[in-house]
Amino acid sequence: MESSVAADLIQFLNASPTAFHAVEEAKKKLISAGYKQVSEREDWDLDAGKKYFFTRNHSTIVAFAIGEKYVAGNGFYIVGAHTDSPCLKVKPVSKVSKGGFLEVGVQTYGGGLWHTWFDRDLSIAGRIIIREWKDGSESYSHELVRIEEPIMRIPTLAIHLDRGVNDGFKVNSESHLAPVLATSVKGELNKPVAENGSVESVVPTDGKKIKETKNSPKHHSLLLQLIAARTGCEPDDICDFELQACDTQPSTIAGAMNEFIFSGRLDNLCMSFCSLKALIESTSSESSLQDETGVRMVALFDHEEVGSDSAQGAGSPVMLDALSRITSSFSSDTKLLPKAIQRSFLVSADMAHALHPNYMA
Repeated sequence: MESSVAADLIQFLNASPTAFHAVEEAKKKLISAGYKQVSEREDWDLDAGKKYFFTRNHSTIVAFAIGEKYVAGNGFYIVGAHTDSPCLKVKPVSKVSKGGFLEVGVQTYGGGLWHTWFDRDLSIAGRIIIREWKDGSESYSHELVRIEEPIMRIPTLAIHLDRGVNDGFKVNSESHLAPVLATSVKGELNKPVAENGSVESVVPTDGKKIKETKNSPKHHSLLLQLIAARTGCEPDDICDFELQACDTQPSTIAGAMNEFIFSGRLDNLCMSFCSLKALIESTSSESSLQDETGVRMVALFDHEEVGSDSAQGAGSPVMLDALSRITSSFSSDTKLLPKAIQRSFLVSADMAHALHPNYMA
């Protein structure tokens, strides 16, 4: 891998803490390369020799380039990868208080090595749904959010409280994995007194008073305020979210000879990056599609880590829908799609472990 390609991969990894961010980064690269976004909610007006992409749920993206000599019934040449990785997702009701600490309830997603999440500087990223008022009517928008600085940590139990930990570290995902967000003692000491003499319920951060919101029964007000501050909205405007814990340590090129890539989420952002780069570079010149008779395509799916059967997973109709709509854009003959499928191929690109020098036996 050339150093420039490795540097581009590092940039992609650091810009993609979640599947939503990975798709957003892929969109930027595709648009910069001349790809046009189309919507599944609208009719497609496609032309041979042109390049397009669409997204589903903001976490799955399909990009394709149509050869200039393409006719309906010709094949599709597809590379499939996935945007999601094992992680700790914030629960729909995440408010946890134990022993004078504010914690964030999380649930495991995918088949992760959960012991590696302990004693890391953690933050939060994902997407939120914001309520807005426009022209007197209520509307909703999707916003990506990422808190850069470390705000949480999952501490390991001290050795003198678990003498046998080195004999086998077993994680209880329900009770051991909740990240610590703050102490509740400081909040009690800083509660302001209201006009009627009662004490308002608040949580402080950086000396600021944070009032309880209507979402407070589900989530800590402090967490909601941190999220709202990143998007410029009020905590009460946050209707819902899909967030996950993420490591704040950046991906990097490392090793004594700069031959390694140290990073999380390589399964499967590395394959997402490589397939996307291959598609873009193979269609970068004006003559790239001149003699192409088929359709070059990359599909980056969400939810592979949990079975792929969601509306945006590889087990959904998203791929068949794409092939069908492209074919029907050039012919109304429904018999051509089965022929096109038989003339196509798909490479499933998913990263896996190959060799570990410490486990050679």
